[in-house]
Amino acid sequence: MLKKLPHVCPSCASPLRVKSLICGNCATEVSGEFELPLLASIPLDDQQFILDFVKSSGSLKLMAEKLKLSYPTVRNMLDDIIKRVEQNEKLSNSNKK
Repeated sequence: MLKKLPHVCPSCASPLRVKSLICGNCATEVSGEFELPLLASIPLDDQQFILDFVKSSGSLKLMAEKLKLSYPTVRNMLDDIIKRVEQNEKLSNSNKK
């Protein structure tokens, strides 16, 4: 089972930060405090939608065909993702201050 990367603190709901990274090949470890990439803070299905959208050259028409949904439905899905990304961006920026 693939584990999901947590991005929100289960205790206070603040954004999580990365403390260390390790190389799977040579075991080199880098420690510090790093921000998660903005797209890592959105749900996996939204991330997949974005990947598919990029692969379809940004064509909502192609996305609608692939998902077997209407163009307006796919447009609404994209609008919802944009809102979530903007909210996460604002939250991230407010935590930097």
